[in-house]
Amino acid sequence: VQLQASGGGLVQAGDSLRLSCAASDEYTIGWFRQAPGEDRDFVAAISWTGANTNIADSVKGRFTVSRDNTQNKVFLQMNALRPEDSAVYYCAGASRVWGTWTVVPDKYDAWGQGTLVTVSS
Repeated sequence: VQLQASGGGLVQAGDSLRLSCAASDEYTIGWFRQAPGEDRDFVAAISWTGANTNIADSVKGRFTVSRDNTQNKVFLQMNALRPEDSAVYYCAGASRVWGTWTVVPDKYDAWGQGTLVTVSS
């Protein structure tokens, strides 16, 4: 499976960005981010039907995850961005499964190329 994340860019603190991931409706999609020198951290996940979502506490209330299976796209809406949100954001896929494991990068079968988000203060 090929996944492709897009939509990153340079924004100011307080701005919004929407990232997209091209992914078929067979896949649970997780969003992760990795800043230089840091581990890859869980951000959000959405089940293949869109019925279930999981959002990291660090972004809860600011980020939302959704999907449009008619377009084969998953979205990460990021509002009220902060400088500490700066990172490369990745989408990852796992076929038709859901559970508490969604926060674990190693549980995903496929990864797309990341998209860089830079938030200036």
